[in-house]
Amino acid sequence: SPPVPTSPEIATTSGTTATESFTTTSGTTSRNFTTITATTITTISEIVSSSSTSTIGPTATSSAVTTAGSEWWWICECTKAICIEDDKVQVVPVICNPPPKPTCANGLSPVQVIDEDGCCWHWECDCYCTGWGDPHYMTFDGLYYSYQGNCTYVLVEEINKKVDNFGVYIDNYHCDTRDVVSCPRTLIVRHETQEVRIATVKPNTLQVEVTVNRQAVALPYKKFGLNIYESGINRVVEIPELKMNVTYNGLSFSIRMPHSLFGNNTQGQCGTCNNNTADDCMLPNGNIAESCEIMADHWQVVDPSKPQCSPGLIPTKVPSTTPVQPCKESSLCELLWGSVFEPCHGFVRPEKYYAACVFDSCVLPNLDLECSSLQIYAATCADQSVCIDWRSHTNGVCSYKCPSDKEYRACGPVKEITCKSSQQNETSTKQMEGCFCPNGTMLYDSGVDVCVKTCGCVGVDKIPREFGEKFTVDCQDCICLEGGSGIVCEPHECAKQNKPSCDGEGFHEVNEVNSEDSCCPIVTCKCNTSLCTTKAPKCTLGFEVQSHIPSGQCCPVYQCVPKRVCVHENAEILPNSSVFVDKCQNCFCTNEVNVSTQLNIISCEHIPCNPYCEPGYERQPVKGECCGICVQTKCVIHTADNSNLILSPGEFKNDPDNNCTIYSCVKVRNQLVSSTSEITCPAFDKDNCKPGTVTLLPNGCCKTCAPLDSPTPCSVRQRQDFIVHKGCRSVDRVVMTECQGTCGTFSLYSAEANSMEHSCSCCRESSTAVREVELKCPTGHSISHKYIYVKSCSCQGTECSRSQSSETQSTEESDNVSTLNRIKRAISLTSK
Repeated sequence: SPPVPTSPEIATTSGTTATESFTTTSGTTSRNFTTITATTITTISEIVSSSSTSTIGPTATSSAVTTAGSEWWWICECTKAICIEDDKVQVVPVICNPPPKPTCANGLSPVQVIDEDGCCWHWECDCYCTGWGDPHYMTFDGLYYSYQGNCTYVLVEEINKKVDNFGVYIDNYHCDTRDVVSCPRTLIVRHETQEVRIATVKPNTLQVEVTVNRQAVALPYKKFGLNIYESGINRVVEIPELKMNVTYNGLSFSIRMPHSLFGNNTQGQCGTCNNNTADDCMLPNGNIAESCEIMADHWQVVDPSKPQCSPGLIPTKVPSTTPVQPCKESSLCELLWGSVFEPCHGFVRPEKYYAACVFDSCVLPNLDLECSSLQIYAATCADQSVCIDWRSHTNGVCSYKCPSDKEYRACGPVKEITCKSSQQNETSTKQMEGCFCPNGTMLYDSGVDVCVKTCGCVGVDKIPREFGEKFTVDCQDCICLEGGSGIVCEPHECAKQNKPSCDGEGFHEVNEVNSEDSCCPIVTCKCNTSLCTTKAPKCTLGFEVQSHIPSGQCCPVYQCVPKRVCVHENAEILPNSSVFVDKCQNCFCTNEVNVSTQLNIISCEHIPCNPYCEPGYERQPVKGECCGICVQTKCVIHTADNSNLILSPGEFKNDPDNNCTIYSCVKVRNQLVSSTSEITCPAFDKDNCKPGTVTLLPNGCCKTCAPLDSPTPCSVRQRQDFIVHKGCRSVDRVVMTECQGTCGTFSLYSAEANSMEHSCSCCRESSTAVREVELKCPTGHSISHKYIYVKSCSCQGTECSRSQSSETQSTEESDNVSTLNRIKRAISLTSK
C-alpha cells in the first residue's frame, strides 16, 4: 500500500490488499474473488477501544459473513471486521464468555464442544450407555434398570434415519440353569455395509472374538470408515465420522456418542439421549412405558438362531429387578462404598452399581458376576480420569491374568504407545485397565502383539530383531533394515552334497534333518523292512522262527530253530515239567535232546501198585485203572466182642459166644447184605419146673420145662425187650406176648423178619393184634414200626406153617423173601 499520512486522528488507506476470499462493495458482499480494492477509514480511537476489550480465543476458520443492515466478515484469530459507514471499518475481536456448566443426568462430567464459528465453545452431555452383569443397563441419561430377556435387542438406533444402516444390538442368553437371568453373549454394531460382531468365546469371561460380516478379522482393523482395535481388556469399535465408539469385553459394554450428532435422535434399550430420564423408557411406537423393564422386551429384532423370539412380543410378566428372597450381599459389593472406590465417589455415584452388585450376588451367587459391577464402575471412573486399582482387593475372586510377557495395570493408556506411534503425542487423559508391556519395553505395533526393548523388526516368528541383525526363518535368509518394509528375505541356499546310491533290497532314500542347517536336509539310505519280499516261514511245533540280518543287507534271513521243549499231543512242554501220558505212568520233560527230531526227550516210569486189600475184599482189574481196585467179595460182620466175622454169600454162622445170635450173608442185586438174627427166649422160671424137666428148646438157645401149676396147657406169657429193625431200635423196652405151654410148643416175634416164628408145636396164638412202636435210627431220625401182639394162645393140633400175620410185612422187603426164607430154614434146622 502507498504511504499514509501520520495524522493522529484520521488514517486513510487506499490501494489493493490481498485478504480472505471476499470483496466489499457498496451494499453487497461477494466471496468469489481473492483480491479486493477498497478504501478503509478507521479512527485510531475506535481501533484502540475495540482492541482493549479483545480476548485471546481459538483461531477462526470461517470466511466473511453478511448480516442484514450491515456487513461484517472474519479476518483471522476470531477477529471480525464490521463496516460502519461507506468509508469506515471497525475491527472487533470476538469475546467468548465461559458458558455455565450444566449437570448431566447420567452423572458424568460434561464435555467442551467448539461452536460452529470455531471461536467459542459450549458444554454438552455426551450420550453414554453401559450394560453389565446379568444384565444391568444404564441409559444415555443415567436411568438404571435390569432386564433378563434371552433374545436379540436394539440398544441404539436413530429415530430419524441419517446414517445408512446404523445401529447397535445385543444378543442375550440365559446364563443360569434355572433360566432366571440373562447375560450378554454378542454385541453387534452395524454401519453402512459392515456388521461387526464381538462374541464371548466362553460364558462369563473376558475372552471374546471379533468378526466383520461373519468373517474373523485380526486387530487392529480399519476399513470403510470403521476402526476396530484392542484397548486394555476391551475391544473397541470406532466410527470417526460419527465421533462414536463402542467397547465390549464379554462382561460389560459401553456406547459413547456425541450429543451434537445424536441428541434427541436415539431409541432402543439405551433410551433417548436428551439429558432427561423421563422419556428413556420409550417404546417403538413412541409411547412411554411404565418402566424400562417392560420397555426392553419390545425392542426385540429378528434373529434366525432364536425362533422363539418375535419382534413386538408382549411380555408375559413384569421382570423382577430385586431378589425374591432376602440375602446377604457379597463382600465384594461393599468395596463400592469403601475406601478403594472413594476417590471416584465425587465424580460417579456408586448407588446403582451397588444395587446391581447385590442383585447378582443374591440371584447368581456362584458365578462371581459381582465382578462385572465393580469393573463397569471402575471403567466409568476411568472415563472421568479417575483410576481405581480394585482387583487386588477381591482376594483373587476378580483377578485378571495376563500373558507371561505382559503385566496387569489398572491404569494404562487407552491406546498403548508402539514403535510405530512413539513420535505421536498422546494428549488423552483417559485410562484403561488391561495387560501392558513392562517398563523398559514397548509394544512393537498395534497389530503385532510383541513387547520390545528397542524398536527394530518383528516378523512372523514374533521374535524381536535389531536393525542390521541377520537371521534365518522359514528357510529364508533375512536381515532387519531400518525403513521400508523392515525385514528383507531371500531363499536360503544349501551346500551341495554327494547323493548316496541306495542299492539292495529294502533300501530307499530318506531326507534327514541336518543338525547344522535345519533348512538343508541330508539325503541318506535307510532300510525299510516293509519293502522286503521274503516272508517268515511257518515252523512246526517245537520250533520257532529266528531271523538275522547279514552285514550290509537290509532284509532278514529266516530259519526254524528248536525251542528246546518237549512235544506231546500238539502241546509244547518246558523242560522239568510233568507230562501226562496215562495214569499208569509218571512222565516229565527232560533236558536231553533227540538228535533226529531236535526235540527234548520225554522220560516215563510205571506207577507202583499196592496189592493189599481189606479183609473181605479182593483186587480185581478195572478198565482205566493201573492196579485195579479192591472189590468186596464177602460180608464183613462186626460181632459183639468187636471182632470181624467173614462170611461168603449164602453162608450163616452162630455167634461163638451166643447161640441165640445168627449171622448170615446174602447177595442181592450184586450187593452183599449182611444180617444178624436174634432168637428171643420165652420167659423161664426154673422154680416152676419139675426136677429133671429143664431142657433146651430145639433151637439150642432157650431153656424150657413143663410148668407145675399151669391152669392151661398153653397160655400167654409177657416179656419186655427192645425191638431192633433195619439198624433202628426202640427207645425203651416194649411189652411183647408169647404162647407157651406144656405142649412144648412156642411162638415168638422176630423183629428182623417182622413176622412170627414158630417151633414145630401146637401151642400157638389164637388171636393177635398189630401195635406200633417208634424206633430211633443211627442217623438221628425216627421211624414207626408195627409188630404183632398176642392176645390169647391155645394148643392146636396142626403142623408148623407161616403165620397169616406175615402178610403185614412191608412191600419194600419183598425182594429179600427168598433170603429170609433161607435164614428161617436154617433156624428151623437148628431147632430140630
